[in-house]
Amino acid sequence: MAELRERLLPRKPSSTSGSHEPTHGRRPLFQGVDFSGLKKRGQSLRSWIRVDAATGHSQVIEVDKFTMMRRCDLPARDLRLLDPLFVYPSTILGREKAIVVNLEQIRCIITADEVLLLNSLDSYVLQYVVELQRRLAASNGEALSGGTPSPDDLPFEFRALEVALDAACTFLDAQAAELEIEAYPLLDELTSQISTLNLERVRRLKSRLVALTRRVQKVRDEIEQLMDDDGDMAEMYLTEKKIHMETSYFGDQSIHGFNSAGGAVSASAPVSPVSSPPESRKLEKTLSLARSRLDSMKSSSTITENIEELEMLLEAYFVVIDSTLNKLTSLKEYIDDTEDFINIQLDNVRNQLIQFELLLTTATFIVAIFGVVAGIFGMNFEIALFDVPSAFQWTLVITGVSGVIVFCLFLWYFKYRRLMPL
Repeated sequence: MAELRERLLPRKPSSTSGSHEPTHGRRPLFQGVDFSGLKKRGQSLRSWIRVDAATGHSQVIEVDKFTMMRRCDLPARDLRLLDPLFVYPSTILGREKAIVVNLEQIRCIITADEVLLLNSLDSYVLQYVVELQRRLAASNGEALSGGTPSPDDLPFEFRALEVALDAACTFLDAQAAELEIEAYPLLDELTSQISTLNLERVRRLKSRLVALTRRVQKVRDEIEQLMDDDGDMAEMYLTEKKIHMETSYFGDQSIHGFNSAGGAVSASAPVSPVSSPPESRKLEKTLSLARSRLDSMKSSSTITENIEELEMLLEAYFVVIDSTLNKLTSLKEYIDDTEDFINIQLDNVRNQLIQFELLLTTATFIVAIFGVVAGIFGMNFEIALFDVPSAFQWTLVITGVSGVIVFCLFLWYFKYRRLMPL
């Protein structure tokens, strides 16, 4: 892995001795502006990792955008999906001569003869190159050893797509597992101790969970959309289309050769401007019709098998990514259950505070009775009750007993109306 990383590192431009020295007399105009990034992005070179389908060897090439568009017969909007400066969701597009793959860190163009991968120092990109080379070497080794190829062997583009799906699913599943390991202890701690720090940690965890779920859902939807569309799956069989084009090309060459030979023989024959088309043209039309019918019959019989192969491949990784999505869904449900449990706890505490406040309000009302009695006896007038020696004691007793009776009546009312569990 280290040797491959060193080999795939982009070379640093060497400093030339003829570089211009900055002038010290005056400040240069537009100092600090990087004019190298202001040129058209389509004319800038970009580093790609090329993996050959026949040998499995990898090399680093630098190609501009327009050259890549002509090389792979792709529009500019498809290459924009692979631009690391833009954030696009996961996408798998089948085109006439290439498959555009944008799955997490894996951004590549797959053709029938090669894989062009954006050069990056990400470990998953290097693992993709190593795994693809290993599978190509294994298949090439079986072919060189004289073994019969298995009918279940996939074409090169499907093997490259399988490695990309494997890398994306492995990356997302690893992130989901890491999130699970961090989430469950934190949620258990939050249920036992509700604090601001734990709540903030759970909030960040939920934000990461939502973002990861969105990415996994997008990959799952993309695979499901491919599985539901037979035309898109048939478009992705690049090797068959290449063989079909080569067969048609060689057939046309043989017919043109036959026509040229026939024309040489009949060069001395008189040609009438109003005569019927020559026999060679009739034969060419007949052969082209027969060849097109034969090709359509072959393609119709093989497309179904190829679609079944690709559909089985996509279904296998659909199960994997769906399992990852189920993990994240279960984790989200656990977070929601924890939030509901915390809300129930907070509601219980809030109800207890309200009940305690109700008791304090009732006791305050009872104490206010003593204040009313004290206010009455504090008025500036004389009555005969003031001359009785035990009048003050009897007043306190009667007021206290009355307050206790009123308080008990309040408690009985609260219990009767089920305002307080007494």
